[in-house]
Amino acid sequence: MFIKLLIVFTIVPVVELYVLFKIGSLIGIVPTIALILFTGVAGAYLARTQGFDVLRRIQAELSRGNLPAGELIDGAMILAGGVLLLTPGFCTDLSGFLLLVPFTRSYLKRFATLWLQKQIESGKITFRRY
Repeated sequence: MFIKLLIVFTIVPVVELYVLFKIGSLIGIVPTIALILFTGVAGAYLARTQGFDVLRRIQAELSRGNLPAGELIDGAMILAGGVLLLTPGFCTDLSGFLLLVPFTRSYLKRFATLWLQKQIESGKITFRRY
């Protein structure tokens, strides 16, 4: 777990800074800052609209008496995508947009579902009923 946290908190920001400096040297500082602000605003809008859409689907499934498992995974992915888009940098923005766009999210959702199933089967994730 320490190695994963080390990667997230040290290597990812270093890569982001490198990419920001490279893009800044190619297109200039003002367009780079404008691009960062644009992706933040566009990401916030996309996260809001996708979030409300998933919330409506969750409510519809619950009103039918069904467990909204797929919708909850979508909601978690939208939340993660929104957080990534609020983090300045192009790599995190790209990751955030991949999680927010429904087309790419559906593919990533398959991998997340398979990973969750493997975690449950191996006993790393357990469910307790009260």
